[in-house]
Amino acid sequence: MLFCWLFIQLFGRVGEWCFLRKIIHCDCDCFYASVELRDDPSLKGRPVAVGGAADRRGVVATCNYEARAFGIHSAMPTASAMRRCPELIVLTPRMDKYRDAALLIRDIFSRYTTEIEPLSLDEAYLDVTNCTEFQGSATRIAQAIRQQVKDEVGITISAGVAPNKFLAKVASDWDKPDGLTVITPAKVDEFVLDLPVKKIHGVGKVMAARMAEHGIFSCADLRVRSLDELLILFGKFGHQLYDYARGIDGRLVKPHRERKSLSVETTFAQDLVGVDIAKSAVSGLFTELEKRLLGVGEKRFSGAFVKLKSADFRQTTIDRRYDGELNLALFEGLLEEAWPRMASALRLIGIGVRFSVKEEQNKKSILPHLHEEQLDLFSDLD
Repeated sequence: MLFCWLFIQLFGRVGEWCFLRKIIHCDCDCFYASVELRDDPSLKGRPVAVGGAADRRGVVATCNYEARAFGIHSAMPTASAMRRCPELIVLTPRMDKYRDAALLIRDIFSRYTTEIEPLSLDEAYLDVTNCTEFQGSATRIAQAIRQQVKDEVGITISAGVAPNKFLAKVASDWDKPDGLTVITPAKVDEFVLDLPVKKIHGVGKVMAARMAEHGIFSCADLRVRSLDELLILFGKFGHQLYDYARGIDGRLVKPHRERKSLSVETTFAQDLVGVDIAKSAVSGLFTELEKRLLGVGEKRFSGAFVKLKSADFRQTTIDRRYDGELNLALFEGLLEEAWPRMASALRLIGIGVRFSVKEEQNKKSILPHLHEEQLDLFSDLD
């Protein structure tokens, strides 16, 4: 039995490298803001944010790079953003416009492959391993996609090309905005060795600080640690860190997968004190949740929940059955219900929904026109 297990583990590792895939990760640049600037060229060169009004506890959903130069970022209260940049132009989100642009982009993706895994309205993985366009060159396919998005949709998109999803996602963020980074199989080891751990998806500010305490700043530092050490230090996440530090990621692009839930969360640079401030954060999360739900298509809701983590790392979740129309007040109510359980400042808030899905035991059915797409379950907003 032990021999069989060892054989499977070895074969799995070898198999990952015996058949290298061609993965493209596409990520629109400042998506909401880019669509707004496309429709109103007079905004170009000026600091622009899309989000809620400052006098209504609104938050920034996204902003352009001119605004980011002032330190403005997503999930920041709009009032704080206005203090940093009094000239900031704050626009109300227009979800229909963003959905239309996303559908056009999705159509461009589909010209090259059916293996498309959306992560949100403006981000997706593409597996072009079997694509014959441009003699199968993933780099040229990515170049064509970026040019077609610019010409037909009127916005820019950054892309990363690599042998797996982990590296492709890192690469797409390497040369933003409007960039293309290619990591060939021959360059994987060199690229990963110099990669800062903060570039690894799932390593936020808190995790990066924990790693720094153990002298881990890059993937090269991770490589000198054994798998057992990483599991002791970082729990189950240690498995991923061990593989990522070696450029290994065996996950496939999954275009069709039924989701049971979708949620977003953020860990704050400074702990939140007071329920009103926490509600402001929920407002920003709700905007991001709406954005991601647009990428899922029509679904029937069966529940909603709020997750809180305190400054001393205690955690609680309020989960309620719900099949109506989603609104901000619903999640604010769940937050108020959960708040008395914490009795301290918050370091993390998450909100999410559960979907009605087919269950074999009771043979419940779902609407026949639903299409499911793979999305990240949780996502830091920063």
